[in-house]
Amino acid sequence: MCKLSCLLILTAAALAAAELPPLPLWPGTPPGEKAALGPEMDTTKPSDGLVAGRGVIRLGPVSSPTMTLYRAPADGNTGATVLVFPGGGYNILAMDLEGTEVCQWLNSLGVNCALVKYRVPVRAGLPRYGPPLQDAQRALGMVRYRAAGWGLDPKRIGILGFSAGGHLVAALSTNFDTRTYPAVDDADKVSCRPDFTLLIYPAYLASKGDQAPALAPELKVTSNTPPSFLIQAEDDSVGVENTLVYYAALRAARVPAEAHLYPIGGHGYGLRSTPKPITGWPRLAEAWLRSLGVLGK
Repeated sequence: MCKLSCLLILTAAALAAAELPPLPLWPGTPPGEKAALGPEMDTTKPSDGLVAGRGVIRLGPVSSPTMTLYRAPADGNTGATVLVFPGGGYNILAMDLEGTEVCQWLNSLGVNCALVKYRVPVRAGLPRYGPPLQDAQRALGMVRYRAAGWGLDPKRIGILGFSAGGHLVAALSTNFDTRTYPAVDDADKVSCRPDFTLLIYPAYLASKGDQAPALAPELKVTSNTPPSFLIQAEDDSVGVENTLVYYAALRAARVPAEAHLYPIGGHGYGLRSTPKPITGWPRLAEAWLRSLGVLGK
């Protein structure tokens, strides 16, 4: 079983490909944090299943959020950047399946990647997305503020999230006008609005109850919500309604959006290839990014 030793080996390999070491999101204690929740480790258990025949790093708990920059190769670097938010039910982070592997794919397209390790699990007494949204706002502001020094285009900064990370990018896409924490430095004075958003098998976008599914109340879709791309399967365990209600809200607000639904595909496949057609979604996402001009001409 791959426990902490395997996590350290895989993390070291990922860092070897990174442009910079992990950058702390906060200069001191993150907002509202009282004490560390314990050492970070791979929480994978023997009973946890494989994805496409391979294991998954399930990182947690996270008390010290960071961001790691993976720069695209110089000969094909488009200047565009995507912040990646792994999923894990706001309990853990699938750091390889929905993190480092995604950054490798983005780099192959000429897109720089900032992998965000946000706070999990849910803090008692707070919305599950509360501290993670603070981390997301902070991370995007930092990337835009440092864009010139890092050689990035500040007008082509997008976000991509899986599952709970999909909810987090939706929350950031609809809550960027005001920071949810007191400003720390000049990075908090620049816009944290993403220029485009990709939501892959998103969770928690639809409210649950006796009535028909509705958009979760924290997601305030307006005409200024960024263009969005969505993928989900009808047999997804978290419910295809998540994509349906968000896409409907985007259309009502006249936000450019593209959604792809598949009859089967399940949940939590990342970019790993399986016999199910839904695992071809990266080709659709690449075409959408090209249509926006993100990948250049």
